[in-house]
Amino acid sequence: MISWTEITHFGDLTITAFAAVAIAAWLLAEGEQRLAFWWSMLFTVGMGIVVATKIAFIGWGIGIRAIDFAGFSGHAMRATAVLPVLFYLMLEKAPRGLRALGALTGLAFGMLVGVSRVALHAHSVSEIAFGWLLGASVSVGFLWIASTTLRGHVFTPLRLSLSVLALLHAPYVHPAPTQKWLTRVTLLISGHEQPVARGTWRDARAPQQPADALPRALTH
Repeated sequence: MISWTEITHFGDLTITAFAAVAIAAWLLAEGEQRLAFWWSMLFTVGMGIVVATKIAFIGWGIGIRAIDFAGFSGHAMRATAVLPVLFYLMLEKAPRGLRALGALTGLAFGMLVGVSRVALHAHSVSEIAFGWLLGASVSVGFLWIASTTLRGHVFTPLRLSLSVLALLHAPYVHPAPTQKWLTRVTLLISGHEQPVARGTWRDARAPQQPADALPRALTH
């Protein structure tokens, strides 16, 4: 039986970034420059929002304590952004109803990746929910554009085979140390010596405290 750890790997940067770049490249190869642009922009904006919220918490403790929110889940966002688009394009020659089912399956699998993050104590429920909603906004937004403008056939038999092989390999990939990278970058930007822990964060909705009232890690 597949474990939560194996399921969570489907949202890892190693798999999802490769899939996102492959989708853009295949769209360009089919002359779909406009769709390649929209896909790249939407996915980049989604990633940017995830990174910004994580940096805000790691460096300055900005979050929402009441719902245990310290930043969007990157795994949930990436999986929910990429998988519906990937499944939809794989089924582009199928009837519209089957393509829609493929997209819904991708959304459901993105939620499963999110559940795996909660099960592994990597994120709170609120972080998964917001991450899933952000990823769904990316994928559904792109598919809405693609449903009226996609002309070519993005998935040739070779591309389809490579995609399936990549997904089959996903449970066994070595996870990218994204949290470690973000922490190092954030500490460099903020000038702090230690990242903010959940127990010492500031509630983003609360009035700003004077510098001498902040936890020691925030005043370095």
